Amino acid sequence: MARKTQVILIDDIDGGKAEETVKFALDGQAYEIDLSAGHAKELRSVLEKFQEAGTRLGRYSLGTTRGPVRSASGAPRSRPSVDREQNKAIREWAGRNGKQVSPRGRIPQAIIEEYHAANN
Repeated sequence: MARKTQVILIDDIDGGKAEETVKFALDGQAYEIDLSAGHAKELRSVLEKFQEAGTRLGRYSLGTTRGPVRSASGAPRSRPSVDREQNKAIREWAGRNGKQVSPRGRIPQAIIEEYHAANN
């Protein structure tokens, strides 16, 4: 059986088509937002004067993803659903709650969903 999963990004501001996911952090809190090219440009423009006045700390682990993630062949590839820090938190939570999760590799979706349900 063949299966194709397609992810369609929706602009979190106006509900239109989004072209990219922008990640940023402020006051120790990380954010991720799906934006159209116009809204992404607007966000970067608003932040520009603060970036220029601030002290650059180097690459932050969040980074910024511009456009779709691509494989070595150039084909679109799905983005990871959770980052390393969240995977670590999920594994720790699972261990404390008697769930079996390997120390490396993919975490079962059921465990991820249980973690989110317990922590929201």
